[in-house]
Amino acid sequence: MAKEKINEKEALRQENIEQTVSKTDKFYNENKKTIWTIACVVIVLALAVFAYIKLVYQPKCAEAVQQAFPAEQSFAKGEYELALNGDGNVLGLADVIAEYGAKAGAAVYMEAGVCALQLGKNEEAIEYLSKYNGKEPILAARALACQGDAYVNLERYQEAVAAYNKAAAKADNNYAAQYLLKAGLVYEQLGDKAKALGCYKTIKDKYPTSIEGYDIDKYITRAEAE
Repeated sequence: MAKEKINEKEALRQENIEQTVSKTDKFYNENKKTIWTIACVVIVLALAVFAYIKLVYQPKCAEAVQQAFPAEQSFAKGEYELALNGDGNVLGLADVIAEYGAKAGAAVYMEAGVCALQLGKNEEAIEYLSKYNGKEPILAARALACQGDAYVNLERYQEAVAAYNKAAAKADNNYAAQYLLKAGLVYEQLGDKAKALGCYKTIKDKYPTSIEGYDIDKYITRAEAE
């Protein structure tokens, strides 16, 4: 009896498999033209993307890196005007970005932003720095802090403290103390002593060995006294 039940289950299983195969064959036969058309389109698109990357995008990136090299050398030397705008013989970072975008790497936006900031071009600095999308946390935090510096120069203090706080949160190391100190000073400028004090106490509690941490007590005393 048990053997008969097993045979019956096996027969049902086979019947279900055959029905599934039959339905699949029927669907394929009814739609094979559409299926093959879609498959061909997918293959053509994949080949087109591959060709674009290999023949257009990658060579363009290599060209962008080569064109940006002299400007990046000038940036490393602190020659900010030359780095940003070039000299007519070589492209500046602004030219590289205008022509190639991020193909020369995310760093060109950071470098262009720092150059503009150093040259007092604060709006331009913010525009470049806001487009920096590098993944390295320390550099990403620096880009935010530099935006904060530009906002301070423009007396846009609320935006400045927001940028500094974001920079401190992203850095989460001793660099954060520098950004928190800047935020605290701007909060004092805004007359918000409580938030300034919060920044200073965070430095004292979390980053006591930082440069800012060594003399943070004077800022705390000042904020508490006023």
